[in-house]
Amino acid sequence: MKPFNLILAVSIAALAFTSSKTIAEEPPEMPSPSFAVHPIGHFKNTDGQTRIVIDKKFQAGLLGLDGYSHIQVFWWFSNNDTPEKRAILQVHPRGNKDNPLTGVFATRSPFRPNLIALTLCKIVSIKDNVIEIEKTDAFDGTPILDIKPFVPGYDSVEDAKVAERLGKTGG
Repeated sequence: MKPFNLILAVSIAALAFTSSKTIAEEPPEMPSPSFAVHPIGHFKNTDGQTRIVIDKKFQAGLLGLDGYSHIQVFWWFSNNDTPEKRAILQVHPRGNKDNPLTGVFATRSPFRPNLIALTLCKIVSIKDNVIEIEKTDAFDGTPILDIKPFVPGYDSVEDAKVAERLGKTGG
């Protein structure tokens, strides 16, 4: 065995015997990664119509989308973006005090550390860089982060469990 390999093997063996922690018990302190997310477009709500306007530079990404009836739209709760609102981790679902206090990750609340929203939208038409949809709960000008086609076989679960407060159907 070469000297370098022997030293490496001994060092690894010594580390294995002297360490009382496992990676699962206590991971090393690492800085949290940050991500730059850039909108691909925005919602346009005017004259009773709801449209998704994709930036021209991303228009080529719409090719083939006309083969789907619905899309999943990921967007940013831009009207809700304050440090105070991002710090809220428990809410009464739907703002109703009769609902039990619940962690935001167990709700569809717009209050969350990362303000990513997901809406399922029915496509009415696609023309150039504009997707007309039936409706959305996003405000006019809200930035869109991504769009994916809705595929029932991939995007549904037969025996999904939902919170008791929502009933068996989740509605």
